[in-house]
Amino acid sequence: MEVKQYQFLIDGEWKEGTEHYDLVAPYSKRVIAKIPLADEEIAEKAVKSAKKAAGSMRKLSLLERSNILERVSIIFTEKLEECAEILAWENAKPIQAARGEVQRTIETYRFAADEAKKIAGEIIPMEAAKNGYGRFGFTKKEPLGVIAAITPFNFPFNLVAHKLGPAFAMGNTVVLKPASQTPLSAIMTAKIFEEAGLPKGALNLIFGSGKTVGYFLVTHEDIKMVTFTGSVPVGKGIREKAGLKKVTLELGSNSAVVIDETKDIRSAALKCAQGAFSYSGQTCISVQRIYVQVDLYDSFLEAFAEEVENIKVGDPLEEDTVVSALIHDKEAERVEHWIKEVRVENVYRGGERTGSVIKPTILTNIDSDASVLKEEAFAPVVVINKYERWEEAIQSVNDSQYGLQAGVFTDSLEKAYQAVDELEVGGVIINDIPSYRVDHMPYGGVKNSGTGREGIKYSMDEMSELKLGVFNLL
Repeated sequence: MEVKQYQFLIDGEWKEGTEHYDLVAPYSKRVIAKIPLADEEIAEKAVKSAKKAAGSMRKLSLLERSNILERVSIIFTEKLEECAEILAWENAKPIQAARGEVQRTIETYRFAADEAKKIAGEIIPMEAAKNGYGRFGFTKKEPLGVIAAITPFNFPFNLVAHKLGPAFAMGNTVVLKPASQTPLSAIMTAKIFEEAGLPKGALNLIFGSGKTVGYFLVTHEDIKMVTFTGSVPVGKGIREKAGLKKVTLELGSNSAVVIDETKDIRSAALKCAQGAFSYSGQTCISVQRIYVQVDLYDSFLEAFAEEVENIKVGDPLEEDTVVSALIHDKEAERVEHWIKEVRVENVYRGGERTGSVIKPTILTNIDSDASVLKEEAFAPVVVINKYERWEEAIQSVNDSQYGLQAGVFTDSLEKAYQAVDELEVGGVIINDIPSYRVDHMPYGGVKNSGTGREGIKYSMDEMSELKLGVFNLL
């Protein structure tokens, strides 16, 4: 891959930076690009550009916004393979999973194009009130203005789409600061929006540290909303510093699965293995904890271990690779330390580290206070514990600081509804894994998993203001 020096996008122009950092591929450790570092002066220019463009973006008709987003999806389709290779290089996403992400990105922008044409308020029945006679009330949705989007490394095309798609559908403008490890996907996205005809200045792209650029955006008075996906400490810091701005936070999880009853134990084991180890477990809804009814435990563990034996570990550009490098060596070192915290006899499979690659790891019978059980691993590591009573399984899932999604395999309709009612998570997936997500469903968590919801329609609600109009007709 050619080592190129890249630029910021501000006010519709690509601008050089004065300082740059080397972008290093996680798997090969090669320098693959030189990326400009923004300071507060650059960030200020990006915010001013977005504010200036807010008027023209707001005036676009719903159809014009929809057409831009539809063209974006078409261009992504044409560039699918190029985009997938960018992912394999910059965040070591195995190429098949990378193609899957780009396909989802295409669909996400199509959902945004559809939702852009549906923006509407409602009629308020004023006469339902004693003093409402003769009055006509209605609501309308309006754009907020400038939105700061701060995005993570793990799905740098699709999670950016989940911020840009609804923002532009609602008529907002955006300052985008992607993760430092995944700038190339953001650059490609910006170029695609340029080609699709997005108004000049509506999207501004800068790179830099969260402490400098991120803090500047979060506290800037012209930023009307911050949408962030990332770690709990950073998310809490954003919430504290943002003041009266709108804030949505998606902060991860240690997602659990309950195996209560199933007619096909191998199918459940296959799904759980895919959810635990796809893209090296670097997914917010990756399967990290599995609680298996004691009578099914041995057969499930055997079937799960067989699936793990077939997982290819290696170069993300090879077609059959499933697990590759974690995003940084320090993350692999952290996970290795967590594995070493548990007793050797509890390491059922794997546990070895080679550089930034962790071999797919199965841990069994782990105490609830172990880091690998109570924290977010974000790695190809899964804990499988047994339980006797259904209530014990519900309690174990809820014994977590997180609550994003959970999966429950059961043949009991009563238990399925009980799981939906009693599990302290944002989404309960019945007879499937918590890693299941389609891009128009409401997605978000409770507790330390964040606030607000993504999913295009739901994000658009977050990214709008509701205005009331009342006519006195008498």
